[in-house]
Amino acid sequence: MSKIAKVTIIFWIMKISATTLGETAGDLLSMTLGFGYAMSAIIFLVIFLITLIGQLSVTKYIPVLYWSVILSTSIAGTAISDFMDRTLALGYMKGSLILVVILLAIFAYWYFSEKSLNINNIKTRKVEILYWIAILFSNTLGTALGDFLADTSGLGYIGGAVLIGSLLAIIVLAFYFTKVSRVFLFWVAFVLTRPFGATFGDLLTKPYEKGGFNLGTIGSSIVLAAILVIFIVYDAMKNKKQPSH
Repeated sequence: MSKIAKVTIIFWIMKISATTLGETAGDLLSMTLGFGYAMSAIIFLVIFLITLIGQLSVTKYIPVLYWSVILSTSIAGTAISDFMDRTLALGYMKGSLILVVILLAIFAYWYFSEKSLNINNIKTRKVEILYWIAILFSNTLGTALGDFLADTSGLGYIGGAVLIGSLLAIIVLAFYFTKVSRVFLFWVAFVLTRPFGATFGDLLTKPYEKGGFNLGTIGSSIVLAAILVIFIVYDAMKNKKQPSH
């Protein structure tokens, strides 16, 4: 029995909600509450490990557990990226390049050891761990890339979100109208939804004078958490109605 969520439109809505919440919640702890990037990264990595252990210990897909790990990777990714880019002063560009190399190395090892990156083939503990490590670093990369687009590239928060949204739209068209590898399209979309969430999260939280909606990290996090919880409950109810195999 698969322990991974089925890839449907609901999956992508929940993914974007979780990644956007990861951006606002990460900023809430590190900046609004003043924990700093290093301490926030440590705290969220511990939470990620706890949720991951829970996910690895089960034998079937449990929506609340699966999405808790997704959310923890998103929040941890935000804190790690901010620590690299700001505390270590690597900058968004250099930080993004480092994370791209790391993520490609993970995919390369995964592919050459398993001959596939298809998430439908996640049947061993090794592949499941690789899956979650890839997600963690894709979310970390997404934060750095999203911040680069919003703050450094000159596009701003709206421009960055529009650019990533346009790229995601191209992927959707490629999925329906081309024969491009579905596995490739999935992972590209998975990576790109993180910077989309990052830029959209910044758009929600930043003040008007910086091009944002001025909702703040607390207000935005509450709204996004409520949306995610609603979808998790819906997914759990739907999953419960399905016969187990």
